[in-house]
Formats: sequence, structure tokens, C-alpha cells
Amino acid sequence: MAQSRSGEALGASYRLVELIGTGAVGEVWRVSVGGDSGETGVAAAKLLKPEHADDAGLVERFVRERSVLLSLRHPSIVRVQDLVVEGDRLAIVMDLVPGGSVRDLLAETGPLPAHDALTLVAEVFDALAAAHARQVTHRDVKPDNVLLAEPWSPGLTGAVRVSDFGIASVVDEKMRQTTGLLGTPQYMSPELISQGRSGAAGDVYATGVMLYELLAGRTPFAGPGTDFTVAYRHVTSTPPRLDVPADLWAALETVLSKDPAARPSAADAASAMRRLAATHADLPALRPAVAPEGFADVERPATIVRGAAAGAVSPATIPGGAGRADGAASDRDGTGSDPATAAAAGPRPELGEGGSATIVRPMPRRTAPPTRPVEDERPRSRRPEWLTNKALAFAGLGVVLIAALVVGLVVLLPGGSTEDEAPTSPDAATASQRDPALPTGLSIVRDASYDPDAGTVSLTIAYAAQSAPLTGALLEVLPAPGDADGCPPVTWTGATGSRNQPSVTGVTADCGWTLTGVEVPAGGQIEVGATMPASFADATALDAWLDEAAAATTEATTDETVTGSAYPAQRLLGVQVVTPSRTVSQTPLAVTLVPVWADGPDELNPLYSSPSTGSPSQMLVDVAGGEAGVRFADGCGGALAVSSDGLVVTALSVAPTCVLRATVGNFTNLESSPFSITTRD
Repeated sequence: MAQSRSGEALGASYRLVELIGTGAVGEVWRVSVGGDSGETGVAAAKLLKPEHADDAGLVERFVRERSVLLSLRHPSIVRVQDLVVEGDRLAIVMDLVPGGSVRDLLAETGPLPAHDALTLVAEVFDALAAAHARQVTHRDVKPDNVLLAEPWSPGLTGAVRVSDFGIASVVDEKMRQTTGLLGTPQYMSPELISQGRSGAAGDVYATGVMLYELLAGRTPFAGPGTDFTVAYRHVTSTPPRLDVPADLWAALETVLSKDPAARPSAADAASAMRRLAATHADLPALRPAVAPEGFADVERPATIVRGAAAGAVSPATIPGGAGRADGAASDRDGTGSDPATAAAAGPRPELGEGGSATIVRPMPRRTAPPTRPVEDERPRSRRPEWLTNKALAFAGLGVVLIAALVVGLVVLLPGGSTEDEAPTSPDAATASQRDPALPTGLSIVRDASYDPDAGTVSLTIAYAAQSAPLTGALLEVLPAPGDADGCPPVTWTGATGSRNQPSVTGVTADCGWTLTGVEVPAGGQIEVGATMPASFADATALDAWLDEAAAATTEATTDETVTGSAYPAQRLLGVQVVTPSRTVSQTPLAVTLVPVWADGPDELNPLYSSPSTGSPSQMLVDVAGGEAGVRFADGCGGALAVSSDGLVVTALSVAPTCVLRATVGNFTNLESSPFSITTRD
């Protein structure tokens, strides 16, 4: 029935071609781009269910979210091209991603080796970090919504494309009104289930569930029961332990923490996953895990309902049911006495391991003290007859005089004054700082450690890359630490450091250093060390210095007045794909990749030209690993042919409007301006 709709128009620019799949909120179709004017490309369109079009509020959100979704750009996010509102149809038009989903990958291969699973998830975290920076959350991260730009092969990087950000943003409120929740039970965060709300931390949790599934072949809480049973295990149970190294399991437990505040940000999680991927590059895939016989409850403080002084309290007398985690934590403990009195009544009962259930146990019965006459209830102490009030007064005065004499001797004797004491050395301190990922895929984390005894500060700079290897010179600005003047001498390890020369680089930066010999592998990281003399008053001063160094480096590399191609891994903002406005069929298409800097595009110094002659530019080597990082793709529905190495494009057939797509290192989803293909005159 659905296939019979093939050929129908979708708005003015699209036409349904083939049903690709269905989901909870609608259908996904392959669509041709161009409408009645002729096909110029293909895309994917998610058609929301017709009932959504009847909701005026949803349609309003649909239109309102358009600018946000269209501006959500990242190499690991499926690009939204358009939003269509037409009669009873609401559709989100996206790039067509041909490599299938991670769900398909799991069905085909089963559990992945740790390196592949961690690298794949790191790219998902990259996408989430970019979205979270724009205040957009996904709310339904799962293998079905993580697509691959090309068929899977071991070691594949840069292929992840997270889809359906638009669905979560648009239909969230509608789903809450009808079902109370939006998401998939296997991947719902504890706070979404228990409180009905979730944010960026919920996306991190769901991605952690997916990592568990990539390693084990099953989600942590899959098992018998209804969807509600499975969902509630996220709140009440701990994930079964996997046979993986301790550091990998610790990272997995962190992203699966029940407390949203204890989970890392998506950016931090991405860095952690890449470090673990490098550490466990040779770890083989696990055998598919089987569902456990039972799930261990999350350890929670047991509730103690304390009984009355004369006996135990029965559960029926408990006001409000569960109560506090412990009577001593509240103002009263159930007996009418304060916590100190309750504690004095006797030792607390042995509760054993805390589980998720409320424990109601009476306190031990207290034995009533012997009855005394009223006048004897408050026994008075007795003292010798000679110890009169006057004697006590003289004794107290004597104690005061002796204390004053001792203090005076301490102050007046040589060496007794505190004014001449040498100040104590400040404590050792550490600080950490992270830069957002740059367009080239470069991430920088700086960790500083101050040693007051040696009078030095040690700086570790971790450089990480995403889809493409990064090489070439890098800039680091290290201002004078503490109250020192001038630029400090620095000893570098892991790279060759020399003073930045503005006359050569074009970049002006006080106390700037040029680092060479830095080679960051795709999906990996390297560390560079720096040591210099320093003096800091405290940890706050060290933090301020590290932030100042990072800010000065960023200011220098983003200066719009700088021209030239120095430090491309830090300064390159984008790549333009330039083609002629018109070309002839059956001829190679001339393509120029133009670098875009803070001061604009530089057409005089291109990154790459196709068809190419000679060696690739050093800039291309630095940001994409050379020609290996360049790939062209047909955006004209078959009107262009691309060579097997992805570097040479040939115009095949006539097309009134055509575009060329390209990938250059970490810059993906690049598109040329429209051009036409005509026949020879």
C-alpha cells in the first residue's frame, strides 16, 4: 500500500521514490530532489504520522524549529535540508545516508571489538556535544538512529551520522501528552522514567547503553517482562558486569550513572572513549552476553522506623510509608525523641545489604529504669565541705593568672614572636582546562600541576583528532606564571618548541610557542609536555593562569586580521567547493577546494584542485592527511561520475541544476554552488 504512493509529490521540490522504513512517529522515504523541474539529487524524508498535522501546536513548533534544525551542522549529524508542511503532511528532509544503521551492524556482526565500539560511540558523543552546545537534545539515542555514511568495515572512522534530532525537538511535547514519555524503554535514562524529564545527561546515558550493547550484543537491562519492567530496571537495578578491563568498565559505569550530575558531558565522554580506544586497540570482541537470571538492586539507604519506648512499632503505624533513609537523619525518629536520644537507646539493628526495598524493623525493647521517688529523679552531686564557693573563686582566678603568664613568656622570649616566622610554602595544586573541538576535529585538553618545592609548573597538553589525522605546526601561548614578568623559559617534551615568529607565521602572540613534530592520528590523541619555573599562591591562581594561557592561544588563532596559512589545524574554519557555473557533459569537472580562515576564503592558496597535478599542498596534509582525506560524491542523481579513488569527477549527462558533494578531512557534507551540465555547442 505504501509503495503505491511512490511517485507522489512532496511539496514543490521532492517526489517520493521508495519506502525505506517505518517507526513510532512516521515513515522514512527515499525522495528525489527537484520536483517537476527534473531530478537533481536524492534525499531521505521522514513523514510524520498524519495525526500530527491535526495538532496546531505541533505544527507551530515544527515551523519554529526549522531554523534550529537547519543550522545544526556537524560532521557526525545527519544534515536536515528542509522541513515540509503540506496539507496533512509534515516531513523532515535529510541527507540520504547509505551505509545502514548501527542496528543493522549489530544484527550482522554481533558485538564489536572494544576499539571499534569506543571509536563509534566517541563520534556519537561528538555529535551530541555539538547539539548540546546549541541547547538541542536528542532524547532518543539508540542504534536505529545512528547511521553510517558507508558500509561498515573494521577500523572505520568518520562514518557516524546521528539522525532524528528534529523528531525529538518537534514531537516531544505531543508524545508526552499521549504516552507520558518519549523514548525507547531499553535506552531511557533513570530520570526520564522516574521524573518524566531528561536533558543532555539523558543523551549521555542512552549512548552509554548503546556502548554496552556494542560490547555485549545486548542492552544492560534487557530481559523478561513488559516494556515498563525493562524501563524501570534503569532506576532500580545495576548493569550486569562485562568481562572488560577495569578502566573500561569504570568509564561505562560513569556514563550509566543513575545520577545525571555524575555523568560526564558529551564532549568529556568523547575524549574518554578515544583514550580508551587507543589503550585497548587489541582487545577482541566479547561473546554475545546472555540475560542474567536476575538483576542486582541498586544499593539504597534502608529506612528504619523506630518503635515506641515500650515496644516495637508495627508497619501499620508508619505515617507516609517509606519515610527518611534513617531516623537519625530527620528531626525526630518516630519515638518522639530527638536523634541523640534515639541513638542512646541502644545500638542500631544490623540491616545487612541495602537494597531498593523499604525496611521496617523495630528497635530493641528498652528496659525501664528502677522507679525512684520524684525528689530523687535528679540526683545532686556531693562535694567536700571545705570546697566552698569562695575557694572555687580563688582557684579560678589563679588559673587565669597562670595562663596569662605563660602567654606573655611565649610572646616576649626571643624566637617567641609569630611576626618573624617564615611563611609556609603554598600547597601543591592542579588545574585542568578543555577547549571545544575545532572545525578541523582538533580537541585540546590542558592539565597543569604546580610543585612548590621545585618551584615549577608542569603542563600536559593532549591533542585529539576526530575523522582525519592532523599534523603540522601548533601554537601554544604560555604567559608568565603568577607574579613573574616576561615570558618564561619552557622545556618541551613530545614535540619541538620554538618561539613563534610573527614575521614568518603572521600570528602575533606574546609568549607564543610554535610546536612542530606533532602528529595526531585519526580518532586518537598524543600528549606534549611543558615545564617552566613558576610560583603560585594557591590553586585558584594556577586555575587563572591556565585559563589565561588557553584564552590567549584561542585569541591568537582566531584573529581576523591574520592572513596566511600558518597553524591550519587550529585556524582553518571551513572549506569551499568551487566549480564552474557551467560544464560540458563527458568532460572532467574542474574542482577547487578553497580554505576559509577567520578573515574569509583564500582563493589564491587553495587546499586542492581536481584533476590534480603534482603533490598535494602542505595545508591538505596537515588537516586531512593529504589526498587520502579528500572524497568527492555525486549530488546530481547520477549526472556525475566519480573515480574509484574519489578524486576525479566527470560530468556524464545533461542536468539543469547540479551540485557536487565533498569530504575534506573532518569537513564533511560540503557542497558546491549549483552548476549546470550541458551538451557541447
